[in-house]
Amino acid sequence: MKTTAAITGVAAYVPEYILDNAELEQMVDTKNEWIMSRCGVSERRILKDTDKASAFMAAEAAQKLLAKKNISPLEIDLIIVATVTPDHQYPATANIVADMIGATNAWGFDLQAACSSFIYALNTGSKFIESGTHTKVLVIGSDKMSSIVDYTDRKTSILFGDGAGAVLLEPSTDETGIIDAKMYSDGSGKKYLYQPAGGSIMPASLDTIVNKQHFVHMDGQAVFKVAVTKMADVAAEMMERNHLTSDDIAFLTPHQANKRIIEATANRMGIGMEKVMLNIEKYGNTTSATLPLCLSDWEHELKKGDNIILTTFGAGFTWGGMYIKWSY
Repeated sequence: MKTTAAITGVAAYVPEYILDNAELEQMVDTKNEWIMSRCGVSERRILKDTDKASAFMAAEAAQKLLAKKNISPLEIDLIIVATVTPDHQYPATANIVADMIGATNAWGFDLQAACSSFIYALNTGSKFIESGTHTKVLVIGSDKMSSIVDYTDRKTSILFGDGAGAVLLEPSTDETGIIDAKMYSDGSGKKYLYQPAGGSIMPASLDTIVNKQHFVHMDGQAVFKVAVTKMADVAAEMMERNHLTSDDIAFLTPHQANKRIIEATANRMGIGMEKVMLNIEKYGNTTSATLPLCLSDWEHELKKGDNIILTTFGAGFTWGGMYIKWSY
């Protein structure tokens, strides 16, 4: 019997503070109607605590998940944290999270593929389960996007929020779990969405700070044009590869970057919006956390055997699709 990696639990954490469009209107030249029509974000959660960041949110989500599953942190073999906003360049955020939750038997690492980080991490984590070398893998998406957003930039400040979501992967032999996945990347897209400074090619300096080069820089039109095609393409590919029709799909779980991109993906798949996990209005784009936040919000509606398609697109460019048969 083939062993697959099954999601056996999910949990999430979002900060208490809500930055809504009314407050944004006071900060930058924008209007609620324009924001809603362009991307569909009404409010986003912001982690205000200056002494807390991505590791804190990841640990909160992980602890909620362990408590829900009644699992000791000592049982966790591996922790993969998907993030573009690590607490530090090193050590890995995953190491900090392991210490925070008491997972002293686990090893861990961070994975960064921009907004595709979580699906890349989930695909990676599944291989440790499928190989038989690991039995409990925590995959966590966590980003404090407010730490790299310029709140004087009307193009990017409206989009992003903070949050974290965690899933537990365990072996399954009942033909549920992660059935298929395909990841893609195209480095020629770098110039359209990136953080110019802070890496080895442009280390932090007075000039990089003054010139706001540690914030998200985005050519929104260029990104939208590619994203709307690639997210839809890979979702359709998952269906075709696995002989699924629109009637077979219980839910689409898309990266929450832009409501128009999500609608185009659903249309390509031939499904109505009632089958789409959509929470961009209340969280914005939480980058690595969007997919697990969706799974957490919709967990109560999921049934064992449900066919779910995950799809995402991010800077890089990176994108990917995954077909999951829900396991509980």
